Amino acid sequence: MRSADVDVQTRAVEIEAIKRVVATLEHAQQNELPDEFVGLFRPDAIWTTAHGRRLIGRDEIAAFTHQVLPGAMKESTATYEVAHVLFVRPDVAAVKVRQRPVTLDGRPIEGESEGSPLYIMAKEHGQWQPVAGQNTVVLDT
Repeated sequence: MRSADVDVQTRAVEIEAIKRVVATLEHAQQNELPDEFVGLFRPDAIWTTAHGRRLIGRDEIAAFTHQVLPGAMKESTATYEVAHVLFVRPDVAAVKVRQRPVTLDGRPIEGESEGSPLYIMAKEHGQWQPVAGQNTVVLDT
């Protein structure tokens, strides 16, 4: 097997692992599980909400998430789709996500803005973890 084939294969495996982390983020959000959500982050992670609130460290992320997540999904939720992965290094990736608002039964909500999170993930001890995130509301222009 050529080196390029191994690299492509390795990247595909890593992208699937990153997609699983994003799927867990989605699951935690949809099911209002703040501990599952927060547990994905590195202890020193930074996070900026779609409305610009800056949270530094897992403790701040946890406090905010425990405040806003319970009850947030009673009328609608969102789906998360990995749109692009850029490997900065083999163990660091910039992950662009398409976040679509949907009804509780999964139908798209017309007229509601999508989100466009960017997660910076690092692989430590064999596990991908968000270390920084910036969520942005997509406005139609």
